[in-house]
Amino acid sequence: MSTLFERFLDPDNRADPYGLFAELRREPVCRQEDGTYVVGTHAEIDRLLHDPRISSDDLPDPQHFRWTGHPITDLLVRPVRAEIRKRHRPFIFRDPPDHEALRGRVMRAFSVERVRGMRAKTERLTHDLIDKLAGKARIDLVDAFSYPLPVTVICHLLGVPPEDEPRFHGWATQLATALEPNQRGDEETQIKNEETFAEIADYLQDLVKAKRREPADDILSDLAAGDDAERMNDYDLIATAVLLLVAGHETTVNLITNGMLTLLRFPEHLERLRREPEIAPRLIEELLRYEPPVQYRTRLALADIPLAGTTIPEGAPVVLLIASGNRDPARFADPERFDPDRRDNRHLGFGGGLHYCVGAPLARIEAEIALVALSRRLREPRLLADPPPYRPGASLRGPSALPLAIAGIAAA
Repeated sequence: MSTLFERFLDPDNRADPYGLFAELRREPVCRQEDGTYVVGTHAEIDRLLHDPRISSDDLPDPQHFRWTGHPITDLLVRPVRAEIRKRHRPFIFRDPPDHEALRGRVMRAFSVERVRGMRAKTERLTHDLIDKLAGKARIDLVDAFSYPLPVTVICHLLGVPPEDEPRFHGWATQLATALEPNQRGDEETQIKNEETFAEIADYLQDLVKAKRREPADDILSDLAAGDDAERMNDYDLIATAVLLLVAGHETTVNLITNGMLTLLRFPEHLERLRREPEIAPRLIEELLRYEPPVQYRTRLALADIPLAGTTIPEGAPVVLLIASGNRDPARFADPERFDPDRRDNRHLGFGGGLHYCVGAPLARIEAEIALVALSRRLREPRLLADPPPYRPGASLRGPSALPLAIAGIAAA
């Protein structure tokens, strides 16, 4: 018999997992048959997000590749590369003090000024993409808009050439499986992830070399610059670049798509956004609570942790079910209602504590610009499939396509 969390991971429940969350919250800390502890209530998730006894370094050790028959490759090159990947993981999978050092360096490059400076370009990109929909009666919002907008923005910020953008979709889709606990132990998936990481790392290594020869006004140039004392080593730099490139668009794709899906299900809010674009910031915060693009994060207990009448033992895997905490009736009044006017909306949509999302300001700007423009320029949009098809992963949850019928495109 499947546990509640296994049922949540089942793709058949991807379209509407929220009933399962209500069952999971009956026990704030719920032990699964495999020894994983699932935490689904807001107060307990928030507590663990700030608890130093919880580690983010929970990825399994890299596996050796299949034997190729080449002794130097099989016995030296690939094991060494696996050890390097283990020691230099992206900083969301690192603990203090490494995490603070790497995150601080990224925050200086990913500055508020640089993000705010992207607003005008994001607006232009948004309207250019919508202009291309003119004359069409049916569109897939993901393919035509929700995916190309954030991937173009993050590539511009990082300094990735626009012509290389199409290469990242397959890489990002594969690497996202590393967030799924039911796929981490699968040998074929792990091998494919390591091969994919090697491909994207090789690409970024060449790009970093080019940035050092000819620096530009972009994040990769900033991270690659500096003296030996301040500059990231190349292994951490590549891991960080992979993280920013993948996480910098995957979650925002979901935020925009989940947002438009929600607004089409509640057309009174879509109409209000069209008439009152100033409500967009509050509406985005409610979307982050109601349909967060990241549904959960995994952790590892570094010590015995007493919590809500249960003790999570040292060494146990922990799942922080963010989307469940965001609909916890003990924290939010009428949590199943989408309410952009909700007060005291301290959601967990961007996580919390040391690992609060670095890209949160950028995601908010992109989603605000995108949803306001869509609400004002798409004429009579309606869903052609509800629920739409969903991506396979449970962690980064969002539709793989959002087919819409439209009556036309209004002028900008």
